[in-house]
Amino acid sequence: MTSTARRVEVVYEVPERSERWLLEEEDLPETPLHDAIILLLVEVLLAWKDRARRDALIGRNIALRWNAASPREGVDPDIYLVEPAPPEGEDATSLCTWKAGHHAPRVAVEVVSESNADKDYGDGPERYAASGTRELWVFDPLLAGPNTRGGPSVLQVWRRDAAGSFRRAYAGDGPARSEELDAWIVVTDGGRRLRVAEDRAGAQLWLTAAEAALAAKEAERVAKEAERAAKEVERAAKEVERAAKEVALAEVARLREELARLHGKNAGG
Repeated sequence: MTSTARRVEVVYEVPERSERWLLEEEDLPETPLHDAIILLLVEVLLAWKDRARRDALIGRNIALRWNAASPREGVDPDIYLVEPAPPEGEDATSLCTWKAGHHAPRVAVEVVSESNADKDYGDGPERYAASGTRELWVFDPLLAGPNTRGGPSVLQVWRRDAAGSFRRAYAGDGPARSEELDAWIVVTDGGRRLRVAEDRAGAQLWLTAAEAALAAKEAERVAKEAERAAKEVERAAKEVERAAKEVALAEVARLREELARLHGKNAGG
C-alpha cells in the first residue's frame, strides 16, 4: 500500500508590532564597522596563538562570570584571550572563574558602540577589575564615548599591577604597549582598525593566517623572480664571454694572416 505525501501551506497574519519584540539595550545589533574591527583582531590573535603554539582560547562574546553567589553578574567581552584554555576548549560557552580550570582573560577588548558608549567608559573597567582580567583594551574609533574622565579617547589600556590594582595605563590615539602580549597595540586604517605589532611604528604587524599565506606566496614569487633574474644575468654574462672569445679568436686569425702576409713579402724580397 502506497501513500501520497501532501503539502500543506500554513498562512497567518503577522501584526506590525508586538511587545514581545522589544529589544533590550544589549540586544541592539552592532554596525558592520564594529564587527569588522573585532573579526580582524580575533584573526590576528588566533594566528599568533597558532604561530606561538599557545594553549589559549581566543574568541568573542563569551560570558565572563566571577561571583558564584550571583552568577548573573558579569560582562561579555567583545574579544577575549584566556590562557590556559578552559577544559572545555572551543566548546566553552562561559568563563566562570570559580570553576576548576576557568581563568579570567589575560586580555579583553571592548570596541565602543555609538548605541552603548557609556558602558565601556563607565562600569566596564570596574567589571573587568572585579573579574580578575589582566589587561583591558578599549577602542573607540568614532570617539563616541562621553566627555568624562578625560574622554573620549581612541584607545585606552587598563592593566592590573603587581599589587592587584586595576589602573588605566594609557589613554590617547595610540600606539600603546601591551605587557601581556609583549607587543604594541596600534591603530591603523585611518583610525578604523586595531592591530598588534612588534614595533611602535606598526611596521611589523602581526598577520592573520590569510595575510601570512599571501605574504608567503608573495615572498615565493619574489624569490622565483630573483632566481629568474639571476639566471638571466648568468646567461647574459655567458653570452658576453662567448662574444668576447669570438672577437679574440677573430683578432688572432687576423694577426696570423697579417704575419703570414708579412712573412711572404719578406721571403719574396
